[in-house]
Amino acid sequence: MRCAILGFVAGAWLLQTCADLPGHAILAACMALALVLAVALRGPLRAALAGALLGFCWAALVAGLALGSGLAHEEEGRDFTVVGTVDSLPNRFEQGVRFNFRVERTEGSGPRVPPLVALSWYDGLRGGNAAEVLPGERWRLTVRLQRPHGNANPYGFDYEAWLLEQGVRATGYVRPSGEANRRLDAFVATPDNAVERARFALRGRILRALPGKEYAGVIVALVIGDQRGIDQSDWVVFNRTGISHLISISGLHITMVAGLFALGVAALWRRSFFTRAQLPLLLPAQKVAAVAGAAVALLYVLLAGFGVPAQRTLYMLAVVALALWFGRIASVSHVLCAALGVVVLLDPWAMLWPGFWLSFGAVAVILYASVGRIGEPETGWRGALRAALRTQFAVTLGLVPLTMLLFGQVSLVSPLANAVAIPLVSFVVTPLSLAGALLPEPLCGWLLVLAHVAVELLARMLSWLGAQPLAVWTAPQPPAWLFGLALAGTLWMLAPRGWPHRWAGACAWLPLLAQVPTHPGAGEFSVTAFDVGQGMALLVETQHHRLLYDTGPAYALDANGGNRVIAPYLRARGIGAIDAMVVSHSDTDHSGGALALLQAVRFGWVASSLSAGSAIARAAPHHVHCAAGQRWNWDGIEFQMLQPSAASYADTGLKSNARSCTLRIAGQRRSLLMAGDIEAAQEAALVSRAAGMLAADVLLAPHHGSGTSSTAPFLEAVHPSIGLFQVGYRNRYHHPKQQVFERYGVMGIRRLRTDESGAVMLDFGDQVTVREYRREHRRYWYDSP
Repeated sequence: MRCAILGFVAGAWLLQTCADLPGHAILAACMALALVLAVALRGPLRAALAGALLGFCWAALVAGLALGSGLAHEEEGRDFTVVGTVDSLPNRFEQGVRFNFRVERTEGSGPRVPPLVALSWYDGLRGGNAAEVLPGERWRLTVRLQRPHGNANPYGFDYEAWLLEQGVRATGYVRPSGEANRRLDAFVATPDNAVERARFALRGRILRALPGKEYAGVIVALVIGDQRGIDQSDWVVFNRTGISHLISISGLHITMVAGLFALGVAALWRRSFFTRAQLPLLLPAQKVAAVAGAAVALLYVLLAGFGVPAQRTLYMLAVVALALWFGRIASVSHVLCAALGVVVLLDPWAMLWPGFWLSFGAVAVILYASVGRIGEPETGWRGALRAALRTQFAVTLGLVPLTMLLFGQVSLVSPLANAVAIPLVSFVVTPLSLAGALLPEPLCGWLLVLAHVAVELLARMLSWLGAQPLAVWTAPQPPAWLFGLALAGTLWMLAPRGWPHRWAGACAWLPLLAQVPTHPGAGEFSVTAFDVGQGMALLVETQHHRLLYDTGPAYALDANGGNRVIAPYLRARGIGAIDAMVVSHSDTDHSGGALALLQAVRFGWVASSLSAGSAIARAAPHHVHCAAGQRWNWDGIEFQMLQPSAASYADTGLKSNARSCTLRIAGQRRSLLMAGDIEAAQEAALVSRAAGMLAADVLLAPHHGSGTSSTAPFLEAVHPSIGLFQVGYRNRYHHPKQQVFERYGVMGIRRLRTDESGAVMLDFGDQVTVREYRREHRRYWYDSP
């Protein structure tokens, strides 16, 4: 059975790497082959192969059903009037509120809206304000929708896959329409709505008890699993110290709560709940405790939002409860495999996320390092402490290769941080938070304040640890063979006592930890144009230097192209320092991520057209103004600033677009021109003043292809073979303008758009080699016209 389950998981994982879903004929053939294997072969190989085929078919069937309810391309941007219920916890942000909406019916004629959509309701849109929505309410809303679409970048978060897993097949926003948007029912009674309303009530209770408290979001995350209230700066600290797994409803918390409840119920059952009835004669207390613990675990997991770590714990506890109920002894490996199989059966996309691998990997390491070892079990508190330390040591070592594979870094202070955080969060903060959320006033407020004080003290210690220079070891994410080598070394180190030369397993880590970032060859340079939505951000790399041109937009108060796209990419590549940053001008779609990156990455100097008093200029280690005539040479690659003129800074009436830093980069044979948001007047000035210096093989389309730029004379002077448009999907400016986009085509220029291609990688050598992320990393859930 274990081999069959592992094969099933492998087959489901294989489906998630496919560019297209298999056809009915292929699925039928797979099912037939699985039956043949089941009859013709014997042993674990048969079970694994048959399980893999069944897992592949099952994942394809579930994916096909999920994709079948999507919004048609021709319906994007159209207004619909829908009736349905609020299906999730509303998330308040600075511009309004976001929530999932379960559509019951679409009014009027025409196609039906997908059954589940993600909506934003903005304040101030045409003078209207977002209403206060509660989970389970029925509303009539006028909405404008589009197909799911997210930024596609190497090592980036796959928003489209996440929406598919959630069942969301369209996103959009509520249109202001007066009385048309109205609440129809205060609550629609369904099990899902009841759970979400309970979560909403608990969140409100906690936030009211901790008004304005810095770590109230952490308390909310521990009680109901909603992590959206935790600041990005706090996540940086938690990740650097390796305790982010604790800032949610983890398996340890669920097991603790379920175990305590089971012990209490068993004790009361043995005492017949203080009645004269002899209840243990009717049903053994052990069985009652098993059912009670599983029921409490289910309730807690529902409050947690049903995340993968919580699911894994629930299913493991359920298997143990069933084994106790039926009087069968279940081995830990059977329990783990059963939980693994159920998770993938219910959610074939679960394995796309790091939490899946870290959750099951941690349990697998604990089992490998403890189960079946010879020796007398230690008793007493000293024995329990030594066992806990050995377990923490095994998990810390065992997850190093996996952590490097998933994140490109490992926390060196994690053992110390977890030694303090695990007992404090598990046995102090979590019980206080749960009791405070459930008990009446004034106990509620007192307990929650105590829990917050404990979190605050912990956060201070973690901030100090995370600020140490060697808190985190970073290296590029390893290839598969290097990960396999490090994993083998880890298993060698964690082998039973007496295994020869266990210390030698650490040698297999050296290639993993000693990797260095890759560079272009001598005389060549490469460019990564990130898919940041409606904004610009490009990383230029030579043999020994790097330059970042623009930093992407600001998405929200603490979310921007810097911390959501560029920093994860740099971390995965093992890049901790960049020689220079050029911020073309002050518009937030170009400068929105600069401050976040200046905090996360070491920069040598910053050039921009911003005022010397701007926050970015003040945060820069060394700031200079862009000015025409500036030149430098890195590794045989010539960098030349063409725009703006030094005199332009004295003109206070000049728009920021007109002062965009325009940079030309030339290798031995190929070149690139990046023009920021310059418009027709600046293009004409460049053609008049520096026409001989404009020629480039690749042109970053000025102002994202707006109607006020990319004039014919400018394009003729540059004469590019490739035009690159960094634009957001269905952006509100309608960039690139149709006439401008066609102008590039008429002139024979190859056109690349980040909203269609994802991130675009360009290698400048003898030729310009182009790679498009959405083509190279094609997945069946990616949107395509």
